[in-house]
Amino acid sequence: MLEIPESIVLSKEINESLVGKVIRYVKANQSPHSFAWYHGNPENYDELLSGKTIVKARPCGGMLEIKADDCKIVFTDGTSIRYYADRNKAPKKNQLYIEFEDDSALVVTVMMYGGIWAFAEGEFKNNYYQGAIDKPHPLSEEFDYTYFRSLYTDKCENLSAKAFLATEQRIPGLGNGVLQDILFTSGIHPKRKMKNVEEEEFLNLFSAIKSVLRDMVEGGGRDTEKDIFGEEGKYLTYLSRKTYLTPCTKCGQEIRKANYMGGTIYFCENCQK
Repeated sequence: MLEIPESIVLSKEINESLVGKVIRYVKANQSPHSFAWYHGNPENYDELLSGKTIVKARPCGGMLEIKADDCKIVFTDGTSIRYYADRNKAPKKNQLYIEFEDDSALVVTVMMYGGIWAFAEGEFKNNYYQGAIDKPHPLSEEFDYTYFRSLYTDKCENLSAKAFLATEQRIPGLGNGVLQDILFTSGIHPKRKMKNVEEEEFLNLFSAIKSVLRDMVEGGGRDTEKDIFGEEGKYLTYLSRKTYLTPCTKCGQEIRKANYMGGTIYFCENCQK
């Protein structure tokens, strides 16, 4: 799933491997998916993008944007992006297939749900996309403690820590995946009410956001996710499906899980208040 670390890592890989490639052919919606969302008619993507040259990629929160001359292609959370140096090795089932003139290909599949948006520059308006561009990135200097503290308003008092971090696009791209290790590092349980979080804990949470995301990026992404070449990230998650029922790295107590707010949370009952 595309969250902040993956969008950074994948955009870097695309800039290193795809910039300068010319698009020869595009097929969108080859394998129809009920929850694959396109901008406009996907049948027009070939006409829109063929002949365009990949200029650069950039992370936008939990989205990945690719600029191809005067057009842009944006992938949201829920998309899986793979690059194949040999187009013949690309899977036939996909929601977007981009073939380049050197016979390589970029293939995008949608897991549970996801957006694949191709458009001429300046044509597309979407609040989530614009928010991901406009709001301070957690690893930027603009995202300081004063800004982070300003995200907490009276309306947030009864929110859980998970809801505060991962809803309403307060921090675009910080989702259920990366928040697990952030909350573990700060010692806060995902279900804990924010009104019960004290100032020192707010500081710890802010520091954890910075440090954990930085470690995830430097590790090439999480070990639960894959890059454009299909390789797992080298950042070893503390809390994920891979560590469920294993001993906590801090206290040795067994890692637990629960269903909460439409997703799975992992936690240590001893270390997270």
